[in-house]
Order: sequence, then C-alpha cells, then structure tokens
Amino acid sequence: MREATSWAPRHVVVVGGSIAGMLAAAAVKDHVASVEVVEAHELPEGPLPRTGVPQAAHIHWLQAGGAEAIDALLPGTVDRLTSAGAHRVPVTTDMVIHSPEGWYRRWEHATHFVITASRDLTDSVVRARVLSDPRVRLRSRCRAVGLTGDARTVTGLRVEQADGTVRELPADLVVDASGRSSRLPEWLAHLGVTGLAEDHIDSGLAYASRLYRAPVPNRGWPVVGVQADPRLPGPAGAGGILPIEGDRWHVSLMGGPGGRPTRDPEDFEPFARALRHPVLADLLRHAEPLTEVSVTHSTANRRHYYERLRSWPEGLVALGDSVATFNPVYAQGMSVAALGAVALRDALATRPSPGLARRAQRAIARPVDTAWTLAVGQDIHFPSTRGKHPTVADRLLHRYVSRLSRTATGSFHAATALTNVLSLQSHPTSLVTPRTLLTALRGPTRPPLTHPPLTPTEQALLDGPARTGRGGS
Repeated sequence: MREATSWAPRHVVVVGGSIAGMLAAAAVKDHVASVEVVEAHELPEGPLPRTGVPQAAHIHWLQAGGAEAIDALLPGTVDRLTSAGAHRVPVTTDMVIHSPEGWYRRWEHATHFVITASRDLTDSVVRARVLSDPRVRLRSRCRAVGLTGDARTVTGLRVEQADGTVRELPADLVVDASGRSSRLPEWLAHLGVTGLAEDHIDSGLAYASRLYRAPVPNRGWPVVGVQADPRLPGPAGAGGILPIEGDRWHVSLMGGPGGRPTRDPEDFEPFARALRHPVLADLLRHAEPLTEVSVTHSTANRRHYYERLRSWPEGLVALGDSVATFNPVYAQGMSVAALGAVALRDALATRPSPGLARRAQRAIARPVDTAWTLAVGQDIHFPSTRGKHPTVADRLLHRYVSRLSRTATGSFHAATALTNVLSLQSHPTSLVTPRTLLTALRGPTRPPLTHPPLTPTEQALLDGPARTGRGGS
C-alpha cells in the first residue's frame, strides 16, 4: 500500500502510443524507474501511417510553443525533424495568409516559427527518440479496458491482450493519452468519480485533403492559406498548402454545411478556386496530385474539465486529445499535448506529496485553456455552429480581435501580438495590454495589400504554364 505522506511514482503506465502518449513517456521517464506504453495497434517503423489516426490525412503543423516544448522534453528533436525533411517556416516571413481582414504582410523580421511535416514523419521522429530510452517499454496490440483502484487512488490499468485475455498492469501512475476515443469518463464513473463537465462545440466544417508533388523545390516555400470569414453569407470556406518533406505540398480544404468539399478528385481544385481568393487553386494548377482525396467531418471542439472535479484520484493523469480536441484548422492539438507533457514533467519535478496528480491535471489544463479560448472564440461565430452561441461579450471581443487583425495587416507590433498568442507562447489576455489596445485603436500604419504577397520567384510560378495532365493518384 502507498505511504500517504511520502509518495513518488516508480512505475508509470501510459495509455496510447500517439504523439501525446510518447511525449507523456518523455515527461515522466527521468523521474521514475520504468515506463510502459500500452498501444492497441502495432506501431510502424519509420514515417509510415499509424492505425487509428485519421487526422493524419490533413495538414498539421507544430506551433513554436509546441516545438519548443518537445525540445524541452527531448532535446534536439526539432533539429532531427528538420534533418529528416520537415520545414521550419518563419512567421510571418514565409507565410502568404489571407485573413478575413486582408493579406498579412511578410515581415522581414520573423516573430516565431512553425514546423511543417507529415504527421507520419513527426510521429516517427518523436517515437524513435522516446523508445530508444531503455526505461521505456512498448506493449503493443494491447487494449486498455479500465482502471484498477477506487475513487481515491488508481493502482493500475486493466488491459485486453491480443489473445483476448484480460490482465492487470500495476502502476504508481496511469497517464491516459488515448486520444479522442478515450473512455476515461466511463472508467472514472465506474470508480465512483462523477460530475464531470464537458463542452462540445461543432462548427460543422468538413475537411478534404490530398498530397501534391510540388512544381518547384520545396525548401523555403511559404505556407499559403485562405481563412474563412464568418461574417460572409453562405457556407464557410478555407484552405491551406503546407510544404512538407519529399518536395510535396500537403493541401487541405474546408467547408461548412451546404458547401462542404467532397471525395471526388475532380471537385478538389474547383473548390479551392471558389474560396475568398483563388491563390490556392492558382498554385495547384502547377502541381501534380499524388493521392486520392481524404475527407473527415470530425472537426468539433470537445473538452472534458477534469481539473474541475471535486475529487480526483491519486495516481491518474490525462493529457492530449483525451482532455480536449480542437478544430484542426487552428493547428493546436500536437502543441497542446506537448505543453501538457511539460506541465506533467514539471509537476513530477517538485517534491512528491499527496495531491500530485490533481496538481498535474490542473497544470495540464492551462495550455488547454489558451487553445480552447482561441478555437472556440472563432468557431462560435459561424452560423452553423452547434453547442454554443456567442454572447454580447463574445461579440464585442470578436470585434476587437478583428480590429487587431486588420491592424496586423499593416502593423508589425499588432502582428507580433497576435502571433505571440497563436504560437501558444502567450495567453490571450496579452492582446488587451495598454500598448496593444492603443495599437488596435490607431489601426494599420501601412495601406492594405491588394494581392497575395508573393516573391518574384513565387509569382513566376503562377505566371508560368500549368501542368498539361491531371496527374496520377
């Protein structure tokens, strides 16, 4: 039995071999004797698709805050990613973004960066780093089915093995990183922990994505995006092109109810042309499609407020998509998981004492709060959104952020204030400091751009001949 006055975990079981699960293992491995990662499927060797990750078909990036968190847990990992082909894209220097308020400028001085790569590459680099540590063991083809213990203390995990038998894995700490399919609310209720609050806010956007062979060498190519404007009548529409490894473009298009993209390859580029600006379609005319079109409708924001429960069992923590999932358009999921893992590491680094798991869960909630504010603060303004409607305060805040965004099209300070928050390196309250309020009041100091801010090389591509064939898939 654990000593109530002096407890520190020695063996940790992590549920899920996702990037969140691997980062959880990285967070705890220096503070315990052993870590066991339980995964329902076989994990691939190298940058190959992983079962149970449908979101991998759609564009991903690591915000600066998430990339720095991964490097804090696994030093040198971002360099390994870029060496393997990932792109480190300076913000906003190498970005061509059409916001609802206009084109953002490509400021010569980069304020932040994002890491763009396929999800398969990002997963594989992080996974290899974590599993190379002898303290971390992977138990694959093993499905978590419940917790052991009671409402006060979790003592382990019940798992179903490949042969169908169920066994118990004792643990001093169980970390649920099983993702959006997590059954933790059900497991907690079985232990007698009830009263869990949940939010589910769905803008109704659908995603269609495919890979293209870039028509030019990809290194140094910008991120290109057209954002949706919830103020416009009709279905929302958006899209983006990310440069990724292998001289490829990863392209995702998004549309709301009444105007969703389809799986038909013949519809993909016409849909891009119908967005608020045709720059994506203009670029895709020169690129060769490499894959079929993948579609998903799983774009809801969903959150479990574990940190608000009146009681929380010792020996249990949840992070990543198990706690909250976000509309993928905001590119927050991996970064929030990484920041949550850092919060878990820091909690374990303090002197162990009763209540450690509860303190860790509350710390994990802080980066979730930031991302949730950003995602929901935008999604509630789409007419199609279900789950929450904007209040008067929400509308006033949205008007202010829109004004600040318009200012950012012609003000370096406003652009920096916004990217500080979007990169998950500052809290949204930083947008209402006196200096930033004054900047928004003054408005942009430069005239708005009337065309995409392309370099001469990028413009030359658009002006050149389009591909003659439709390409293979």
